[in-house]
Amino acid sequence: MEKLTFDTGIREYDVNGRGVLRFNPSDPNVYDRFFRAADDFRRIEQELTDGGLEELKGEALAEKMVRRMEETDRKVKRTLNGVFGEPNDFDALLEGVNLMAVASNGERVVTNLLAALAPILEQGARECAEQSAAGAVQQAQKNRAARRAAK
Repeated sequence: MEKLTFDTGIREYDVNGRGVLRFNPSDPNVYDRFFRAADDFRRIEQELTDGGLEELKGEALAEKMVRRMEETDRKVKRTLNGVFGEPNDFDALLEGVNLMAVASNGERVVTNLLAALAPILEQGARECAEQSAAGAVQQAQKNRAARRAAK
């Protein structure tokens, strides 16, 4: 079997010294999935805080909330895997940390993760757009030269 090797633009990011996240930040598909997933994250978090707990007290309430947070964590991690690809196992990358937990800055872990990823993806989208624009300019110049040569 012959081997085909080429640059796919995949970059690696060390996640808090716990694992490596791999993706191409200039891939418009990743960018699109990431920012479309924002609605999914809001919906998933809303499910966490939705009612149905009013009648519960003490241990029963705590147990129900823990189960909800576990399910919410699984849903968010599945969504992230859909955005960045299955090889990026967010449960392993975060060593099992629940994304719905609150970090020391008072924000949910998922909020901190998304805030850290957004500028990387925005820069990648700019690079992709600049490359596309440069290609369009180059093609226009070629077309113009061809028309001049045809005269």
